[in-house]
Amino acid sequence: MSASSRALTARQRQSDLLLAGVVFVAGIISAALSAVSGLYGEEQAPLWQAIVYLLVLALPLAARRIWPAQVAVIVSVAYFFAATLRVPEMYAGNIAMFIGLYTVGAWMANRRAAMIVRVSIIVGMFIWLMITMYRDAIDTANEEEIVAGAMSPYLAFMMLQLLVNVLYFGGAYYFGEHAWKAAMQRQSLEQRTEDLEREREVTAAQAVALDRVRIARELHDVVAHHVSVMGVQAGAARMVLDQDPARSKQILSSVEESAREAISELRHLLETLRSNGDYEDAASTVSLADIARLVTASNGAGLPTEYTVVGEERPVPSVVQVNLYRIAQESLTNARRHAGIGATADVRLRYTAEDVELEVVNTGRLVLAPRPGMGQLGMRERTLASGGTIESAPRERGGWRVRVQVPLDAHAELAGASA
Repeated sequence: MSASSRALTARQRQSDLLLAGVVFVAGIISAALSAVSGLYGEEQAPLWQAIVYLLVLALPLAARRIWPAQVAVIVSVAYFFAATLRVPEMYAGNIAMFIGLYTVGAWMANRRAAMIVRVSIIVGMFIWLMITMYRDAIDTANEEEIVAGAMSPYLAFMMLQLLVNVLYFGGAYYFGEHAWKAAMQRQSLEQRTEDLEREREVTAAQAVALDRVRIARELHDVVAHHVSVMGVQAGAARMVLDQDPARSKQILSSVEESAREAISELRHLLETLRSNGDYEDAASTVSLADIARLVTASNGAGLPTEYTVVGEERPVPSVVQVNLYRIAQESLTNARRHAGIGATADVRLRYTAEDVELEVVNTGRLVLAPRPGMGQLGMRERTLASGGTIESAPRERGGWRVRVQVPLDAHAELAGASA
């Protein structure tokens, strides 16, 4: 039978050693005084037996939390033999047995075994007590003066002995059980505190990771789009610089405008990073209405693009508007980069009774082995963040198709109305 799974501290080990020493010293004093007073009269055992008895009592107490059951049994058996042999000491033995029973209840991990050990010791002690009381009652009844009418005081004394023993053993059992439950509650609270601390650290790390993903997504969308547009426009300006200076100047003005837009969006992003509010709300600098500007820029960058709005416009949460705008932006950027010469694009925004749908389709090269990149990952993340679904795949006739559906429930409508 082993002790509790709780680890002993150095302070607890020291306190057990100190307890064993105190019991031994107190027992020596008690034994000396009991021997002088003649506790058991002529039947009293010699004093050296008391010293051996006290060593048997005190030494196991130093390991009471390591082997609580064994210590309780040793102390109880030692007390039984000491009382039977009339060893002149009883107080240290009573204290040691109480501590042993208490420790079994307070420290044994196997609660069934703890109950069996304590109940066995208590029942054994009461059987021994009843036998002793019966023997004393027979011996006392043989005395003529007791038979004459002195039996009531003796019975009262026996009842008092029974009551004291009930309180003694009941107290050891109760306080041990109470100490175990308190220790388990404390251990549970400590474990819960550790779990909460770990969860807090994980949550903090996840929050940092999410912020990094969001920042990376925003930077990718802003930089990739505008740099792509500026690259295409700068190439077109270089090609017509000698033949058509006026057209070249017009294209360079578009490059300048794209640069201003990129700087403006980057400034908004930096302001968002410095703010303490919600990231997505603070970053909501664009809306579905701005998709028309994307189409205009796409046309200006050499990718003929058509834009159609189908259905009656409905309130859309600001976060969803930002995400759909960025998905359209990324889709057109990819079309300019990969579709090839002569490609066209079509952007459609549909409003239905249940959802809002964005579809971006472009013609161009036939894609045989699509390779997912940061842009595709960002679009999927934005779709999931909006609670929608996305289809992004090459077309059989060449080009690419992106289709995003975001449900608009009553909660979303209220959020959009209040935005």
